[in-house]
Amino acid sequence: MNKEYNFKIGNREIGPGNPVFIIAEMSANHNQDFERAKEIIKSAAESGADAIKIQTYTPDTLTIDCKKESFIIKDANPDWDGKKLYELYKTAYMPWEWYSELRKTAEDCGIIIFSTAYDETSVDFLEKMDIPAYKIASFELNDINLLVKIAKTEKPIIISKGMATIEEIELALSTLRNNGAKDIALLHCVSSYPAKPEDMNLITISDLEEKFRTVPGLSDHSLGITMSIESVAFGACVIEKHFTLKRSDGGPDSSFSIEPKELKQLVESVREAEKAIGKIQYGIIESELANIAGRRSLFVVRDIKAGQEFTTENIRSIRPGYGLAPKFLPEILGKKAAKDIERGIPLNWGLVAKS
Repeated sequence: MNKEYNFKIGNREIGPGNPVFIIAEMSANHNQDFERAKEIIKSAAESGADAIKIQTYTPDTLTIDCKKESFIIKDANPDWDGKKLYELYKTAYMPWEWYSELRKTAEDCGIIIFSTAYDETSVDFLEKMDIPAYKIASFELNDINLLVKIAKTEKPIIISKGMATIEEIELALSTLRNNGAKDIALLHCVSSYPAKPEDMNLITISDLEEKFRTVPGLSDHSLGITMSIESVAFGACVIEKHFTLKRSDGGPDSSFSIEPKELKQLVESVREAEKAIGKIQYGIIESELANIAGRRSLFVVRDIKAGQEFTTENIRSIRPGYGLAPKFLPEILGKKAAKDIERGIPLNWGLVAKS
């Protein structure tokens, strides 16, 4: 993987060659309870997440209060079906006045906090808060004016692709780059809640860097943590996962969010998966040396006197693997022993007389 697209958010370098940047997405799981929001941040930090992400919008910045059919949610998350968009966002948004105190909580816990911006007013607000990075949600990927506004901040950007086509992604990225954005991570995601495993198509992650020249990652809306862990094998450098204290507490996003024990397990499993990926390797490594006895090599199987010829009767390819490689057997047959050799001695070139 190419490291030229790497960038920093706070003190964390993002991209190939670095630990996966794991984001706990608070979303609407604060349930509009300030103390709960603080506890979510603390729990995310204790679970080992690198960052906590919030969302900055109001119902009026996302939609209008309208009862027409187009504004009624259908065939989405069961908790949302039948509601007006405005009604959902009214129960899900986080009061902006919380941000300053939540940032202090995050700083005290040693976890990075940043936000998704949903319109130009939220960008203005987040700039006043000196946010270290921006998230662009998949549904806003086609909002060119918003992308221009965010790009001009020159802050790092993490953007989800969702249901966007290649052409839409190319337009979004060119818009960002042409307006000042240099540091971009592009996350594969499936815009269904929850996303089914058979719809995840994780192999797409490995195509993101090559096709779009960005740091690749995953915004995971599936149930559990399996998809997130598997994404590491496909090159994910960023993982975003919805996080709550307890699913049974309810809330618009609770059903597809993970709890503290699961987040901790996710972090530990991702770190283990990172170690397993390692580097391209062939041949014996140090940890395998103890098992070299399991390989075959050439051994003396009958006592041989100096000057005696090597034959298939006195040398054989057997375990363990401390002698010459079996491929040298044809070359050695017919040659003579340089000295007396006892049965059970591994054959080496020093035991073979020079012609």
